[in-house]
Amino acid sequence: MSITPSEPELSAVVGERRQLINLAYRLLGSVAEAEDAVQETYARWYAMSRPQQQAVESPGAWLTTVAGRVCLDMLGSARARRERYVGAWIPEPVPDRTEWTGGRAGTGPAEPADPADRITLDESVSMAFLVVLESMTPAERVAFVLHDVFRYPFAEVAAIVGRSPAACRQLASSARRRVRAAQAPGAPTAGQAGLVRHFKEAWEARDIAALVGLLDPGATMTADGGGLVSAVLRPVEGAERIAQYLIHIADKAPGLTLLERTVNGRPGLVAQRAGVTVTVAAFGVTGERVTRIWAVRNPEKLRAWGTDGEG
Repeated sequence: MSITPSEPELSAVVGERRQLINLAYRLLGSVAEAEDAVQETYARWYAMSRPQQQAVESPGAWLTTVAGRVCLDMLGSARARRERYVGAWIPEPVPDRTEWTGGRAGTGPAEPADPADRITLDESVSMAFLVVLESMTPAERVAFVLHDVFRYPFAEVAAIVGRSPAACRQLASSARRRVRAAQAPGAPTAGQAGLVRHFKEAWEARDIAALVGLLDPGATMTADGGGLVSAVLRPVEGAERIAQYLIHIADKAPGLTLLERTVNGRPGLVAQRAGVTVTVAAFGVTGERVTRIWAVRNPEKLRAWGTDGEG
């Protein structure tokens, strides 16, 4: 005779979903892959017998441990896939929670996403931060995110990574150095919003001089089309070249609408054609200049952006 879990027990297990999605997204840089990792985690939980589940002292800790291990495995295989990726691979951008839509690519019209699946936006999901995470080894990334972002003690991190607490401490320390080396003093959100607005206006006006003035002389723009849509395959470097490229894009794509939107918790731009999102741009800002632009055009990474509510 099977025993049905009580409502509080079931609620406690299901209630971990948002935490797991948030963890997996930071570890994998992809909402779709994060959802797959969490689905696999729950599949392993429900594959256990009722007595096995009851023997788990903390279901939340168990789910986190399994999700961490699943993500670690996925990071290993992702590195090989990204070596074959067409052009640059940029982490999947996420919108503000009020603008989030759901529905995987190819599954029909986007539906409102389950609030439990939305990513909590903070500095640990800024595009600049995620790009640094991409430069780490899988073990470094998992140790660093679990300890420095989610505050798990190294003893628990060790159980997930499969190394000693001392080794995990070293991994996190190495990752921390990478983050410090890549970090530049950023602009306050309000200041970045104003800069992005001026950038949008200069782009719409085809004002190359204004764009150059807003860009740092050593700025870099990276685009991600994934081989599915047209995108420059190598980073565009230098304010003049970026400005010229942006004007070229604007001339080639009449009818493009630029919208100011929150991208990974920071002010960014969304380009839409006929109400459909075709590009999401995140910005790295130092002082009063744009230093980095990450333009995601791969439609598989834009499913959370849907269409403009006003379009």
